[in-house]
Amino acid sequence: MQSVFKVLKPVAFLHSKSCISHQSWFINNNVKTTLLLKPDFTLQRQFSRKTKMAKLTEQERAELLEPLLKTGWSMVEGRDAIYKEFLFKNFNEAFGFMSRVALLADKMDHHPEWFNVYNKVQVTMSTHDCGGLSTRDIKVATFMDDITK
Repeated sequence: MQSVFKVLKPVAFLHSKSCISHQSWFINNNVKTTLLLKPDFTLQRQFSRKTKMAKLTEQERAELLEPLLKTGWSMVEGRDAIYKEFLFKNFNEAFGFMSRVALLADKMDHHPEWFNVYNKVQVTMSTHDCGGLSTRDIKVATFMDDITK
């Protein structure tokens, strides 16, 4: 029993009280595979299809980017991305902000590029799957603005 857990330990986490989930990303045709180690030590695969993200259309850009640009986001030169720097009172507030964003980002499976030093968090949003800005970037950026008001 211990040898199984040694193999899975670096990449495993509890997935309810009855299974251990081993997150394995086999990206073939945009399908995410999760392996579950059941109590009887058999493996069960779960599949979920990832939706392919599309770049923002010109109309979406006009509608969705304008409010963000008014709140301090800026376009990144030479790249289809947006950037903003957030300043907080101290490291704890900056880390709390990052923790809240991380919870949403994990649920959305869409993670920001960010950098933190003490009370400063620099964020760049872009979707690698589509090679530019998508609605996911807008949602995460809007969430960041909302929680810092």
